[in-house]
Amino acid sequence: MAALRNPPTTTTTNNNNNFPLLLCLFLSITTAAAAAAKAPTIYDYLNSNGLPIGLFPEGITNFSLDSATGRFQINLTQPCNVKLENQLHYDFNISGLLSPGKIQELSGMSQQELFLWFPVKGIRVDDPKTGLIHFDVGVVDKQFTFSMFEIPGQCIDGGEQPSQSSDSYWFQERYENQGVLRADS
Repeated sequence: MAALRNPPTTTTTNNNNNFPLLLCLFLSITTAAAAAAKAPTIYDYLNSNGLPIGLFPEGITNFSLDSATGRFQINLTQPCNVKLENQLHYDFNISGLLSPGKIQELSGMSQQELFLWFPVKGIRVDDPKTGLIHFDVGVVDKQFTFSMFEIPGQCIDGGEQPSQSSDSYWFQERYENQGVLRADS
């Protein structure tokens, strides 16, 4: 009868053979988790507040938002214009107060009507079912279709930038505070 022998024992001389594999696995998981936890963009905040993402153009370098107050600041690479039905002008910095369905205390954005530039002071969507968005330019309340702002517009050279000394600012300053010429179009 043959005697049973114990199987030969193997000893690992280097327990670190799995270290590179474990390191790669750890880095992959960490990278995937970081991508999943990506910080929201201003477009995400617009969308979650019932506003179209195309209210602000492409080319945003960074932004900040105070979630407690809704106050935001956007920085662009350069002032620019976006051509829609009319032209919109965006300064280097755009700021305002974001809340559901509206942006108040807006600065850094102007709209061209005919040959005059008017600062956009606020934007609101009264009833999303109507498909209308309102721009408060002080003198008038301009209505646009929601669909015009479905995607962020492409910035083109700032070109003709609004000037504080332009006739539109004089016109607005003179009549806005008197309640004259307030119209919905």
